[in-house]
Amino acid sequence: MGRTLQNTMINLGLQNACDEAIYQEIEEDAGLGNGGLGRLAACFLDSMATLGLAAYGYGIRYEFGIFNQKITNGWQVEEADDWLRYGNPWEKARPEYMLPVHFYGRVDHTPDGVVLAMPYDTPVPGYKNNTVNTMRLWSAKAPNDFNLEEFNVGDYIEAVLDRNLAENISRVLYPNDNFFEGKELRLKQEYFVVAATLQDIIRRFKSSKFGCRDPVRTCFETFPDKVAIQLNDTHPALSIPELMRIFVDVEHMEWDKAWEITKRTCAYTNHTVLPEALERWPVTMFEKLLPRHLEIIYAINQKHLDHVAALYPGDVDRLRRMSVIEEGDCKRINMAHLCVIGSHAVNGVARIHSEIVKNSVFKDFYDIEPEKFQNKTNGITPRRWLLLCNPGLSDVIVERIGEDFLTDLSQLKKLLDLVDDEAFIRDVAKVKQENKQKFSAYLEQQYKVKINPSSMFDVHVKRIHEYKRQLLNCLHIITLYNRIRKDPKKSYVPRTVMIGGKAAPGYYMAKMIIKLITSIGDVVNNDPYIGDRLKVIFLENYRVSLAEKVIPAADLSEQISTAGTEASGTGNMKFMLNGALTIGTMDGANVEMAEEAGENNLFIFGMRVDDVEALDKKGYNAKEYYDRIPELRQAIDQVNSGFFSPDDPGRFRDVVNMLMYHDRFKVFADYEAYIKCQGQVDQLYMNPREWTKKVIKNIACSGKFSSDRTITEYAREIWGVEPSAVKIPPPNIPRE
Repeated sequence: MGRTLQNTMINLGLQNACDEAIYQEIEEDAGLGNGGLGRLAACFLDSMATLGLAAYGYGIRYEFGIFNQKITNGWQVEEADDWLRYGNPWEKARPEYMLPVHFYGRVDHTPDGVVLAMPYDTPVPGYKNNTVNTMRLWSAKAPNDFNLEEFNVGDYIEAVLDRNLAENISRVLYPNDNFFEGKELRLKQEYFVVAATLQDIIRRFKSSKFGCRDPVRTCFETFPDKVAIQLNDTHPALSIPELMRIFVDVEHMEWDKAWEITKRTCAYTNHTVLPEALERWPVTMFEKLLPRHLEIIYAINQKHLDHVAALYPGDVDRLRRMSVIEEGDCKRINMAHLCVIGSHAVNGVARIHSEIVKNSVFKDFYDIEPEKFQNKTNGITPRRWLLLCNPGLSDVIVERIGEDFLTDLSQLKKLLDLVDDEAFIRDVAKVKQENKQKFSAYLEQQYKVKINPSSMFDVHVKRIHEYKRQLLNCLHIITLYNRIRKDPKKSYVPRTVMIGGKAAPGYYMAKMIIKLITSIGDVVNNDPYIGDRLKVIFLENYRVSLAEKVIPAADLSEQISTAGTEASGTGNMKFMLNGALTIGTMDGANVEMAEEAGENNLFIFGMRVDDVEALDKKGYNAKEYYDRIPELRQAIDQVNSGFFSPDDPGRFRDVVNMLMYHDRFKVFADYEAYIKCQGQVDQLYMNPREWTKKVIKNIACSGKFSSDRTITEYAREIWGVEPSAVKIPPPNIPRE
């Protein structure tokens, strides 16, 4: 969620009503999720409130969010994110809505482990429409009789100390992005948020008596008409068996009715196609922790497989592929399959990703129910990602087209009329230069690094992951360095390359990549032959509040994942809206950005999805590129021989070995095209007027990527509700 103060003031129309600048830098970021998935939810909350939808965002109130990243001797060091240390003025505890969550127990209802879920509500204001929605986050509390049963009589102190065991559930966010780690505490967290949320939803449903004559509502026929549950990835997949458990065991509904209502209520969004990211929980863990849910999942799977077998008699391989239960040395539950079976709608998050979902990841399911599959291309909120973070650019746009674009971003199209307007070109370029000056000053003040504000700001910020190919960027930096060293007399376009992002603490290769980036920086930044023509900065502790500073200052946005691996990306959209040009592959939403702005207004390079598949068929051989391309060979040899790690020449052997012999993401295959494309970037940058014209075209064509558009599509095509532009009367005006 980042910081709340400035966003709240903007949405309430209180900007400049008081001098809040002194408070702005004091507030801690709320970092309660990983990378793009968590930030997408935050943008969605802003859009749902702005569109007047009666929607709730549910999650866990982690005591410790995503770790703070320190760089020590070039290595990432993690520090606990004690974001609640000084309190959180935006949340309100709601003990009156506290709910029990039950773990363990046998199916015949013997005593189980009870944990209480305490809700904390954070207001989510819509943009100037007097609507305020709620984000409700659950915190784990031990009940007061916790561990104080008869058998524990003598050990009162021990028992009270043991309350921590229950309360550990909401202690800390698992910091993996696009990677599944099957830890029991994580499964407890997933059930905790689901069980508390569903009780809350059902309580709310029962207490609203829309046209129901029961003193207490017992009829759930209308449930799917009143309630829509959107599963943001598979992490809340337990909603499906939990809803079935409540309907069948608690409300005594017959199975088929319960299943119909469950399916009509739930919808699932898939966010990744990387196999290592898919949640596959060991059955043994379920037997221990959630025995009844395991029974229910088995029953769901049985009925599902009966249905498939009827459609495809004798096709046992299809049954194996489509089962929720994966057989093997360790039987596992495939949560994605559970979500697809238990939802009435399944969507990917960019057109190309939704096609991959239909044609490969869930192909068998698509064959049976093609009507279930949709696309909902991601978006970002223009309030935080333009108005709040880039007031200079917002002002020059408002001057020309008014301010309606803030709630209807497609209106930016009007700027196409100004592509040749000299005054507008000048204003846009001036704002970018001011943003660069300001960010340079910030870097100097925070990290004591001096940078050249007239250099090209080449920015690559996102979680560190092999598929995002920060290593490809490194190879470009080394190549540029070698070219300047080889011919220092020649004139070069000066660049400041900024790379930032967190590595999961257990991801060895990602941590090595950070060390490589900082090591390249140590060499490049201290080489007198280079001067200020090339600088490499690692941006420490990348987070929402830092993104709000660096994105408006960027000239070039790096979006260079291997085609077919980045489901959508949302950083790409933020850069486009803030006047950076994109260098990128035809992956994720880059494809639609190129379609909106025209492919010639982005720097598109490298293999397409088809080329990657063809190369897989043929067999990717990194060595053949290494042997054929001298500049690539030189760069790899330097990394391998210790040119960038003279204190430990073998330090990056593992990185080189991965690139040469088991690189799933084919860095070398795109190297040549990338270097050539970066040359075209340099050429255009030398002509500031033409560069800025492309910038204006990009901004003008970024309207599709508002989360308002995304949420409008979810509302109409999945949830069955209509967004409203109605501004409800403010509380100080009496209602009729």
